[in-house]
Amino acid sequence: MSKFLVENGGTIFGVLAVALAVFLSGMGSARGVGMAGEAAAALTIQEPEKFGKALVLQLLPGTQGLYGFVIGFFIMQKVTNGPIDTQTGFYLLMAALPVGIVGLTSAVAQAKVAIGGINILAKNEDQFVKGIVFAVMVELYAILGFVISLLLVLNA
Repeated sequence: MSKFLVENGGTIFGVLAVALAVFLSGMGSARGVGMAGEAAAALTIQEPEKFGKALVLQLLPGTQGLYGFVIGFFIMQKVTNGPIDTQTGFYLLMAALPVGIVGLTSAVAQAKVAIGGINILAKNEDQFVKGIVFAVMVELYAILGFVISLLLVLNA
């Protein structure tokens, strides 16, 4: 067993890195998009003409999952381009954590703000853009996690 880990540890850690980047950020986005979707659906029942604007707010928490997918893709490229040592695999695992953990938490936070934006849309459609701006402010932290993960992966 230890010989297997010594020979394949880099690949194991690398594949785990891909999984964490994609799973964590994807779970956050799925939860966030679902939360905002519930609010958007409730609004659309009463005012179906607001569907398009509500959809924009619903989709915003989905970007974290995309960021995790991109990082997972870049890590997968490194893993499949040839054998990697255990140290590099562990490094890639650590590089996946910023996008995964920040994506998991920021998508849910962004969904809560997007729900507030949907409430703005419901009560005062002329102020709809303010709801988007509020939700995009949370996106900044997802972008920071993505950029750090990307820099780490590209320097591996």
